[in-house]
Amino acid sequence: MSEFLNLNPQLISYVIIPLAIVFARICDVTVGTLRIIFVSRGMRYIAPFLGFVEVFVWLIAISQIMQNLTNWVNYFAYATGFALGNYVGMTIEERLAMGVVAIRIITQKDATNLIDAIREKNFGITSISATGASGNVRLLFSIVKRKDKEKILDLARHYNPGAFISIEDVRSVMEGIFPIGKGHSKTETILDQSLKRK
Repeated sequence: MSEFLNLNPQLISYVIIPLAIVFARICDVTVGTLRIIFVSRGMRYIAPFLGFVEVFVWLIAISQIMQNLTNWVNYFAYATGFALGNYVGMTIEERLAMGVVAIRIITQKDATNLIDAIREKNFGITSISATGASGNVRLLFSIVKRKDKEKILDLARHYNPGAFISIEDVRSVMEGIFPIGKGHSKTETILDQSLKRK
């Protein structure tokens, strides 16, 4: 194998090294994307470790660029790895579904059935009468684990189709009602969960 590579310097310069750069950039940008997300969510113990890995891999990739400045393929590989790394990082973060989100549902229809259905699933929900551009509305507000977001949205689509829904990430909460797991009727607070992790 080594003899074959020695006989094919162009293979090394235009294929092997660029592919290595793409792979390294995918790794370091993926880790960097996750690090930024963890920092925004206050995960102070994971973020520094990911930062170390990110910079270490980045140095490997950039060192190959600096050693081969005349090869334009390396520049293309570097940019390609960066783009793919962002995509992979966001995909992984979405699959992890970490943290909590705030869901606001605004509906002009009666929301009694929706509220009851959400509470039956052991999610906390606050209901407020409000006035919108088209008249009286009902504002429903809930903080849920990100992995449970679709459960709330499915209920909203079923009971109040056409309702206005907004979702945003929440950095931290102090108290709240959250289901423990499948088949359990018990609830626990985010504060309780954070204490258990410590």
